Amino acid sequence: MSSTTPTEHPAPERRPPGGPVLQDSVTDAITTAFFEELASVGYARLSLEAVARRAGAGKAAIYRRWPSKLEMTAALATAFAVDASHPADTGTLRGDVLAFLTQTADALRQPLPSRIVPDLLAECTRNPELSKALSTAVRDTRRNKATHMLEQAVARGELSADVDRALALDLLAGPLYWRLVVVHTPTTTDYLDRLTDKIIAAIEA
Repeated sequence: MSSTTPTEHPAPERRPPGGPVLQDSVTDAITTAFFEELASVGYARLSLEAVARRAGAGKAAIYRRWPSKLEMTAALATAFAVDASHPADTGTLRGDVLAFLTQTADALRQPLPSRIVPDLLAECTRNPELSKALSTAVRDTRRNKATHMLEQAVARGELSADVDRALALDLLAGPLYWRLVVVHTPTTTDYLDRLTDKIIAAIEA
C-alpha cells in the first residue's frame, strides 16, 4: 500500500456499454463519500442512500456505476489495492522488503484505511459474499505483487528456489499489521529497519 488515501482512487469505467458518459467529477465525489461513510459507520450500516447524500448526488448516479453495495465495495477496494500495490524494485531483497513495509506502514497510518481495513476484515467473517469478493480482489492482488518481489530475489540468487513462499508472505504482512492496526503501537524511527532484518532472516532460515 502507498501513503495515498482510498479517496484518491476512483474505479469504474467511464462509459458503461450502451450507457451515458459518466462524469469524472461525480465519480470522484461518490468515491470520496463512500470511503468516508464506510469509515464512519462500517460496512454493515453503510447505505447507498447515505453515500449519495454525502456526495451531493442522486442514488441513481451510484447505480449507473455499481449495481449494489457489495459490488461497489469490491470495485473501490480493488482499485485502491491495485493502485497502492506497486512494490519498489530496488535491486536487493532487503531494499524491496523495506520499501514494501514502508509503503504498508504509511497506508495503515492514514485515518481512513486504519478504520476501514479492520472493519472490512471483521465483516468478512460474517459475510461470505463480501469475503469472497475481497479475497479475490484485494488479498490476491497484494499477495501476487509480494510474490513477484520474492521471485525477483530468487532470480537474483538471494533466496533459494525452494523458499517457503506462503510463509514468507505471511511474515511480510503479519507483524506490521498486528502492531499498527490491532494493538495500535507506534513505530520508532528504526523499527522498519529492524523488522526488515528479522523478516529476511526468517525467510532465509
